[in-house]
Amino acid sequence: MATITIRNIPDEVVEMIKSRARHNRRSMEQEVRSILAGAVHDRERAMKRIESLWKKQKRPIPREEIDEWLRGARSRDDT
Repeated sequence: MATITIRNIPDEVVEMIKSRARHNRRSMEQEVRSILAGAVHDRERAMKRIESLWKKQKRPIPREEIDEWLRGARSRDDT
């Protein structure tokens, strides 16, 4: 497995991660891994959904509409 070093994380972000880790009964390192994995998987899921919807379209889809689909996928996953 790879190791990543991230510098200059704002103190408030570190505190939020620590709080979230405590809430989830994880170490801070485990919490950061979970956050990163979730972000990558969320994007993959959104892209698959967009590709599925794209195939069903009978018209050209403007970039703005695609951006809206991405925002919608992110907001649904945040709830």
